[in-house]
Amino acid sequence: MAKKLLQKLLNKFVPDHNVIKQHKNLQFLGDKLHDPNLWHLNRSSVAMAFAVGLFCAWIPTPGQMAIAAVGAFYLRGNLPIAIALVWITNPVTMPPLFYFAYLVGLSVLNLPATSFSLDAVLSGDILFPFLTGCLLIGLVCATTGYFGINYFWHYHVAKKWADRKQTRKNPSSKKNPFKAVSYDKQ
Repeated sequence: MAKKLLQKLLNKFVPDHNVIKQHKNLQFLGDKLHDPNLWHLNRSSVAMAFAVGLFCAWIPTPGQMAIAAVGAFYLRGNLPIAIALVWITNPVTMPPLFYFAYLVGLSVLNLPATSFSLDAVLSGDILFPFLTGCLLIGLVCATTGYFGINYFWHYHVAKKWADRKQTRKNPSSKKNPFKAVSYDKQ
């Protein structure tokens, strides 16, 4: 059910992969663009897409989506999912998330706090703790996303197999939609 819903959502917002494959500006990528992992939902491509997308979300530069696309392309992750996950850090969520990254960087580097502002970041006064925090949080999010998706996928498949096994052992436990319904009053 969830896979069908996700697939329907992706089909609605993401252009058809055949159109992307035939695009004249992307022909330099050759056969690598035809890799099924870039477009299909399977455990390895989705887990890698989560790792790439979550890591790139913490890169504090413009062009995060392009970086995520290149990362997903070379690491064979699902391209639409990797690009979509970058939007965790959008213009609304960036200030609190990047301030948190700055605080993490200060804590790890054991530095005293200074005022956090865009001017301070651009002047380079707080750049090192900020980038350190972004790197650490990006690595933690990528690792957690990768292993979390792998665990969730494994758990979901194991549960489905257990349900099938239970249904085979006790066929009456599953409701048959084609079974005649009795309307007798008792």
